[in-house]
Amino acid sequence: MAFAVLPAAALTTFGLVAASNVFPFLASGGAWSRVAETGSRALTAARTAPRSREATAALDAHEAELHASLDQAKRLEYLAPRVIRPVLVVVLVLFLILAVLAGRVAGHFSRQLSRPLDEVVDWTDRIATAQPLPSGSPSRGAPEFDLLRLRMRLMAAQLEEGRTAATEAARLSAFRETARRVAHELKNPLTPIRFAVSRLRMSAAPELQETIDVLEVETQRLDRLAKSFAQFGRLPDGPVADIDVAELLRYAARTALPPTTTVLVELPDDLPFVSGHHDPLARAVSNLLLNAADAAGPDGTIIVSAETISEPTPSVRISVHDTGPGIPAETLCRIWEPYTTTKPGGTGLGLAIVRQTILAHGGSVGALSEPGRGTTITLTVPLSRTDGRPETPDA
Repeated sequence: MAFAVLPAAALTTFGLVAASNVFPFLASGGAWSRVAETGSRALTAARTAPRSREATAALDAHEAELHASLDQAKRLEYLAPRVIRPVLVVVLVLFLILAVLAGRVAGHFSRQLSRPLDEVVDWTDRIATAQPLPSGSPSRGAPEFDLLRLRMRLMAAQLEEGRTAATEAARLSAFRETARRVAHELKNPLTPIRFAVSRLRMSAAPELQETIDVLEVETQRLDRLAKSFAQFGRLPDGPVADIDVAELLRYAARTALPPTTTVLVELPDDLPFVSGHHDPLARAVSNLLLNAADAAGPDGTIIVSAETISEPTPSVRISVHDTGPGIPAETLCRIWEPYTTTKPGGTGLGLAIVRQTILAHGGSVGALSEPGRGTTITLTVPLSRTDGRPETPDA
C-alpha cells in the first residue's frame, strides 16, 4: 500500500505547490494593465511639471520598466489559456502512469513476500505432522527465503532422525523388557527340571535312557535360549577399559570357530585401542564369526579385517566377510531385528545382541550382501567411549 500511496501523495503535493506558484502569475495580467494605465497618467502629469535632469531620467527609466512589465503581462495573458489545459492533462497522465506503476510494484513485492510466506507456513505444518517436504521447485521470493527453506529442510531431517531414534529406542526397550521376562520365566523351572532329569537317568530303566537323553538335550537348548534372552535383556555395564581390538579379533578367530574353518585375519600393525566393555564386544565378534561360519559352510572362507576411520568420529571399523550364498535383499534389511532368523532352531537374537552392544558403545553396524558372492558385516566402534545408553537405563 505504501508503494502506491507515497508516490501519489508526492505527485499531488508537487502539483499543489506548482499551482500555488503559477496561478498568481496567470491571474495577474489584468492587474498589470491597470497599473500601466494609471502609471501612464501619472507620468504624463509629472512631465508637465518643472523637473530637474535627474528627475527626467528617473521618469524615463520608470516608463521603460512599466512598458516592459506591461508587455510581459500581455504575453502571459495570451499564453495562459493555451498552456494551462495541456499542463493539467500532462500532470494527470503522469499521475495515472505513476499510480499504475506504483500499484504493479506494490503487487510484485506483495507476491514476493506472500507466496514464500504461505509456503513456509505450509512447511511448518508438514514438519509438525511428520509429513515429507515438497521436492519440487520452490516459489519465487527474496534470496533470504532460499536460506530459510534450506534450514527448514535440515531441521526436518534432524527431527525425522530424532523421531526414528526415539521410536527405535522405545521398540528396543520393549524387546529387552520382554526378553528379561521370558528369561526369568524360563530360568525358574529349568533348575528343578535338570535335577529331575539327573535323578531319572540314575533310576530309570535302560529302555527309557533315550527318552531321558531327549529331555536333557531339550533342557540344555532351553537353558541356552534363556541365556540369550537374558543377554539381550540387559545393556553392557560395569567399568570401561582400553581394548586391544587386534588381539580380541585374533583370539576370537582361534577360539570361536571349528579348526576346520578357513579364517583369514588381515589386520594393520597400528590398529588403535578402543574404550569399552571387553566381554560384550568379544561376544559380539564371536556371534558374527559363528554366523559367518554357518553361512560359509565347511568349504567356505571367512575374512576378518579392521581399519581406522576418522569420520564421523575416530573409530575402528571391523569387517567380517564370508563366502556363503549371501542374503536376499528383502531379508538383509531385517537381520538386525530381534527374533529374526533363517536358521532352524535359532532364536533370532544373535545379531540383535551384536547391534545392541555396538550401539551401547556409541557405534554403528552395517551389512552388505550379494547373492552368490557372500556377506560382509561391519561393526564401527569409536576410539573414545560415547555412551549410547538411553536416558533411563534399564534395571
